[in-house]
Amino acid sequence: MLSLKKNSLESQSFFQRFKKDTWAIVSSSFIILISLFAIFAYLIAPDNTKFANQMHLSIHSKPPGFSCKMLLIPRSNEDSQSSIFFGNINMSEEIPVSEIQWTSSSIQYKRYGNLSDYFEQVSFDQFPKAKNKTDIASKYLFKKTFLLGTDKYGRDLLSRLLVGSRISISIGFVAVFISLVIGVFLGAIAGYFGGWIDRLILWLINVVWSIPTLLMVIAITLALGRGYWQVFIAVGLTMWVEVARLVRGQVKSIKQELFIQASTALGFSSTRILVYHVLPLVISPLIVISAANFASAILMESGLSFLGIGAQPPMPSWGGMVKDHFRYLLVGKPYLTILPGFAIMSLVLAFMILGNSLRDILDVRN
Repeated sequence: MLSLKKNSLESQSFFQRFKKDTWAIVSSSFIILISLFAIFAYLIAPDNTKFANQMHLSIHSKPPGFSCKMLLIPRSNEDSQSSIFFGNINMSEEIPVSEIQWTSSSIQYKRYGNLSDYFEQVSFDQFPKAKNKTDIASKYLFKKTFLLGTDKYGRDLLSRLLVGSRISISIGFVAVFISLVIGVFLGAIAGYFGGWIDRLILWLINVVWSIPTLLMVIAITLALGRGYWQVFIAVGLTMWVEVARLVRGQVKSIKQELFIQASTALGFSSTRILVYHVLPLVISPLIVISAANFASAILMESGLSFLGIGAQPPMPSWGGMVKDHFRYLLVGKPYLTILPGFAIMSLVLAFMILGNSLRDILDVRN
C-alpha cells in the first residue's frame, strides 16, 4: 500500500514538473502531431495513392502553390482499391492538361507543357460512370493545387513528405525497442551477477563500441539485404550498447542497496529481484536515453537512405528525397531539398529537446 501511494505521488510530481516545462510540452506536442500525420498520412495527403507515387512528368519541379487542370481517364472497369493505412491502387490515369475541346462524342485535350497544336482524343465511352458531358466535367475534370510543389518526377511533394514521415517515426520506435530489449537484458545480467559474465558482456560491449556505428549499420544492412525492415533491424542492433552500459552501471549501484540485500536474505530469486525491485528504478534514465536514441535512429536512417541503402523507391523517405534533389540547390529550386531536410532537422530537434527536458524533470536533485 505504501509503495503504491509512493508511486502515485511520484507520478503526480512528474506530471506537475512536466506541465511547467514549456519546451517539453512544445516538443512532445510536435512529436505527437508528426505521429498522427504518419498514422493517417493517406487520409490527409492530397495524393493518396500507394507511396504517394502518382507521377506527372510534364509538371515536374513546379514551385509551391502550383495548380493546373487534371483529366482523369479510367483505364479499367474496376474501381480503385482503397486502404486507409496503405494507400489506394489507382485504376485511372491522371493527365495534366492545358486546354480542353469538346465534340459531340469525345474530348480533345492538350497535355500540359505541349507547345504544339497537337490534341489527343478520348471518347465518352471511356467514362463508364458518366452519361453526358456534364457528368464527365464534374467527375473527371478538376483543378489540382500542389501546396508544396512537385518533385522531379511530378509527384506531390506534400504527400511524399507526409507518407515519408512513417519511415522516420517507425524506425525510431522499432530501433529503440530492439535496443531496449537487448541492452536491458545484457546490462542487467552483467550488472547484477558480475564476475566472468560481467567481463564477457563488457568485452562484447567494448568490441561493438569500437566499430563506427555507420559502418556497422551498412554492413548489417548489406548482410540482411536492402529494404524497409532490414534497416530497422540494423539500426536497432547497433544502438543497444549505450543502453547496456547505462543499465549495467545502474544495476551495479542499486544492488548494493539494503533493500536488495534484504530481498536476497529473504530468499527471493534473482529474476524476481531484477524484475520487481531493480529494473523499475532504471526506468527514468532509460526514458531519457530512449529519446536520444530515437533522434539518432532518425538521423541514421536518413543517412542510409541518402546513400541509397535505406528505404527503396518508390517508398518515400526524407533522406531519399534529399538525395534525389540535392543538386537542385544549384538550379534555383532549393525547396526540393530544404523541405525534407527541415523535416528531418525539426523532428530530431524535438526529440533532443524532449530528452533534455526529461533529464531535468526526472533528476532527483531538482
